Amino acid sequence: MKKILFIMNPISGTISKAGIPEIIEKTLDKKKFDYKIRLTEYAGHASEIAIDAKNNGYDIVVAIGGDGTVNEVARALVHSQTALGIIPCGSGNGLARHLMIPMNIKKSIEIINKAEIHDLDYGVINDYDFFCTCGMGFDALISMKFAESGKRGPITYMENILSEWLKYEPETYEIEDESGKYKYQAFLISIANASQYGNNAYIAPQASMSDGLMDVIIMEPFDILEAGQMSFDLFNKTMDKNPHIKTFRCKQLHIHRSQPGVIHYDGDPVMTNQDIDVKIEPSGIKVVVNPNANKRQRRPNILQNAFTDFFNNLHSVRTDITKTGKKVEVISKAIQRKLNSNF
Repeated sequence: MKKILFIMNPISGTISKAGIPEIIEKTLDKKKFDYKIRLTEYAGHASEIAIDAKNNGYDIVVAIGGDGTVNEVARALVHSQTALGIIPCGSGNGLARHLMIPMNIKKSIEIINKAEIHDLDYGVINDYDFFCTCGMGFDALISMKFAESGKRGPITYMENILSEWLKYEPETYEIEDESGKYKYQAFLISIANASQYGNNAYIAPQASMSDGLMDVIIMEPFDILEAGQMSFDLFNKTMDKNPHIKTFRCKQLHIHRSQPGVIHYDGDPVMTNQDIDVKIEPSGIKVVVNPNANKRQRRPNILQNAFTDFFNNLHSVRTDITKTGKKVEVISKAIQRKLNSNF
């Protein structure tokens, strides 16, 4: 019999968890598992419970909640023999969606019954563990606003994006990895261990949790006419093909910015100084995975690629027209000055 502990945050996410203990009782394979359920009572309590379970020889600790609860439990289990399981009940569920764990409670427990466990990577940003994504710039600002709003769900998230986007000023970042030093002006920098933020918003559609590398996504400034394409690519799994996106992979990263500011790790915001260090911890955590997951579903299909190519061609045409218009304007002014000097 394997020992399994379910840790449930009763107030996270957007759905009621009142019926979950009963679903666990009916669905969990009790021939395989001896189980208990613990409820969290305050911030950080999930980590405390998970550490205690790890120290008492539990084989699996299951986080029932959103990305914050998953992070709390997961960071208590790194570099141990205790595996992380997930029953997704949050507003984004980024890690669960990347792992293709069903959003349905009963089906996610059926995945746990199969008990297929893989050693996966996780990341560290300024001593904060992350398992899905971390970042700075606009997405970190939105994480802070989202946390302050007191409401959850994609509608609140979009409201914050719309209210902050037009007044946000991109920053200049000095970046150093194994290959050298670079400088970028960026709207945001996201570092991804998994493919998405949550809600199927794929910031890094090529990211893998088992390659020993993190995907770095640099979003350069863009104008209001390009915002629609940027949003389309985010949900179309084609963000890496957008002309305003620069991507690369590395094991370690140092970032310097001009002033202190907010960063986020798995959506949790925190203030830090100008210098930010990020690294990957290969195979650092054991995770219960979906053995039937089709990894190709994280990648864009032929139709999605075709739509993106079409929009990128439109972008190129618009850019060429804009450049041509500016050249014509310069020539026209030069001719006008010449004519004026002759009179």
